[in-house]
Amino acid sequence: MPINEQHAHPSAKRRGLYDDRLDFSKQLLKCTTQGRPTIDFLADTLTHVLNVSGCDAIELWLKEGNEVFRCETYRDRGDSSDFRIIPASWQSDTEPLTFRASAYLDSLGMIEPREVPEGSFYSRTTNHSVWFHDIRQPLPQEGIPPFLPLVEDLRAENRYRSLFLIPLHFGDTQIGCLVCKHTRKLRPTRERIDYLETISAKFELALLHHLSQTKLQERVKELTCLSGIAQIRSVRELSLDKKLQDIVMLLPPAWQYPSHACARITVDGVTFQTPDFQEGTKRQVSRIHTGGIDRGAAEVHYPDDLKFLQENPFLEEEQNLIDNIAGQIAHMIEHQETERAKVDLQTQLIRADRLAAIGQLAAGVAHELNEPLNTILGFAQLLQKTQGIPGTAYTDLVKITEAALHARTIIRELLIFARQTPPSRTRFSLNRIVEEELHLFESLSGNSGVEIKRMLDPCLPDIVADKSQILQVLSNLVVNALQSMPQGGVLTLQTASHDQAVCLVVEDTGTGMSEEEKNNIFVPFYTTKDIGQGTGLGLSVVHGIVTSHGGNIQVESVAGQGTRFTVTFPCSLTDQPGEGTHHDSE
Repeated sequence: MPINEQHAHPSAKRRGLYDDRLDFSKQLLKCTTQGRPTIDFLADTLTHVLNVSGCDAIELWLKEGNEVFRCETYRDRGDSSDFRIIPASWQSDTEPLTFRASAYLDSLGMIEPREVPEGSFYSRTTNHSVWFHDIRQPLPQEGIPPFLPLVEDLRAENRYRSLFLIPLHFGDTQIGCLVCKHTRKLRPTRERIDYLETISAKFELALLHHLSQTKLQERVKELTCLSGIAQIRSVRELSLDKKLQDIVMLLPPAWQYPSHACARITVDGVTFQTPDFQEGTKRQVSRIHTGGIDRGAAEVHYPDDLKFLQENPFLEEEQNLIDNIAGQIAHMIEHQETERAKVDLQTQLIRADRLAAIGQLAAGVAHELNEPLNTILGFAQLLQKTQGIPGTAYTDLVKITEAALHARTIIRELLIFARQTPPSRTRFSLNRIVEEELHLFESLSGNSGVEIKRMLDPCLPDIVADKSQILQVLSNLVVNALQSMPQGGVLTLQTASHDQAVCLVVEDTGTGMSEEEKNNIFVPFYTTKDIGQGTGLGLSVVHGIVTSHGGNIQVESVAGQGTRFTVTFPCSLTDQPGEGTHHDSE
């Protein structure tokens, strides 16, 4: 039957909502089973509460941590109603104000019920609910409740007169309060209080069920996200970039408002983000660290134009989740770098074994060939000096001599490559070596249309090195440069010093090299020249000599534009040569 029907809201009378409590319970149950976001759930359920209660507005205070979230369903015009989220702070005529419901909710349950004399400002029930008879009346001089600040906040609204505050509990914990608002002044009756507290109890059950389901759904979403990341990490064929792009797509569905969330992962300046990513001030961030180094961040953002029930739309569990994801990304980066280092190490070991084997073979072959080759060369040169030798025979002897000299050059390079020639280190100027070597190549370069440019540092420090081996380095680099410019060009030789090092630059404007050629130029016996025009050892020898002197060599080349070799040696800053060295007497 209707409760205090003469004061019931006209729309409630017309709909007969007071007479159908079962229908109200069904509507709440239906809302709890739809799995909708909390804001939508509250909008629907509070509308049902408003319709069945006969009040002019229903406001909900929901406590989470130290914050109290406020929302309200109120009658707009006629039978229509509207839902709104109430901000925690607002601007008064003189100063900014903050709603103080949190302190009230803590004290509401401690107020004991008592008999309230007629005309009192408020009444209390055995369930610790509080009825404010007329919020616009002056406050009593005595017996002011501990929730006085709340009364002042409610009076600031200046729209409603009678309010009924019903606490909501989860077990023994108070989680919020339902505020029934009336625009008219109403006296509480036992029937009205019991009826509203019954409605509140049903709403409380629906709310607790929804919050429990929501927490469960959030955990399921988190576990689904982590499971997806584990599957992505397990696919060895995927690159790190592809994995990060796939992972960033898993983040928004794992957050509380997936339809509005967007995500971004940044690693070493490279960004991976969801489509239509929009950066906002409402964001959750976790830094990615490996070995104490900041490598980037994982982020989830909400657009600034969206309104949420909470001031902070992110859950504490979501911060734990994004920290977990950032940690997994850090492990992925470390794993990739470890695997890359392992591959590099294996490549170096394979190359070292290959070089050692080639070195042993080269040394053995060189020693075995040296003696018969010297015999061939000696007899060929001796026969060339014989008087009266026919012209064709003499021409053949010249060819034999040239072939023998070429073979001896190969053997010398093999011995250098195999480190069979003991170094003899002296102190000398690299500029002097460049000048001496260029004298030998100037006539050859002039005939081939190559212009030689010198850019030698006059203040270049001396180096301590094997002079003959450095000559070999320069000779090989210059020959390579000249051979790459069959139609002529410019050969530039430059020396410079910096950071206790001496640099030699050999640059040409020749044919250049492809990326594959550049990656293999120091591999023994690798050559792009025709048969008989190169041994494939020249640059390998250069690399071996430079590294044995504690230096390094870098190559820059673009196909069709030329090549630039930069050789760096440590310079000598002392006049006392080390063991096995002496001054060059030039």
